[in-house]
Amino acid sequence: MVKTSWPWISLLLAAIVALNPLGLDFLRSAFLASEALTRNIARPIVLAVAGIVVLAAVTEWLGRGFFF
Repeated sequence: MVKTSWPWISLLLAAIVALNPLGLDFLRSAFLASEALTRNIARPIVLAVAGIVVLAAVTEWLGRGFFF
């Protein structure tokens, strides 16, 4: 069995969430929408979710490095 400290579970879940049709539409509305109201509503949500994903990946990376 190969041991790795790469946080592949967190990154795989993030890719599944972001690359489905609903996730792509939300990303598109957060950064490419022509209306400022849509961008101003969606962008903080996307950035908060991205921060949570980064926190989960760092936690998984540290957990794999120290405990497994």
